Amino acid sequence: MQFEDIAVAMLTVRNLPDEVHRALRVRAARHGHSMEAEVREILESAVSPGGRVKLGSLLAEIGRQTRLTDDEFAVLEQVRGKAPARQVDFG
Repeated sequence: MQFEDIAVAMLTVRNLPDEVHRALRVRAARHGHSMEAEVREILESAVSPGGRVKLGSLLAEIGRQTRLTDDEFAVLEQVRGKAPARQVDFG
């Protein structure tokens, strides 16, 4: 990959309350980061897979907790749609 092929995303946050700005500045200083690096870390943490609820895992856990019998599970498998999910088009 050539250097020119790398895209860098930028984000501007408008109307950030003063108290949030001050808290970010303090938090960044505590961690030894710039404010920009601190915000980047906060955003990465917020959207990382470890921070998200995975729907499949959640449903599997609910199934384990309900202790479905094999026959009950088979009924669910019969009525479950098998078509692959379609991509959502917001355009």
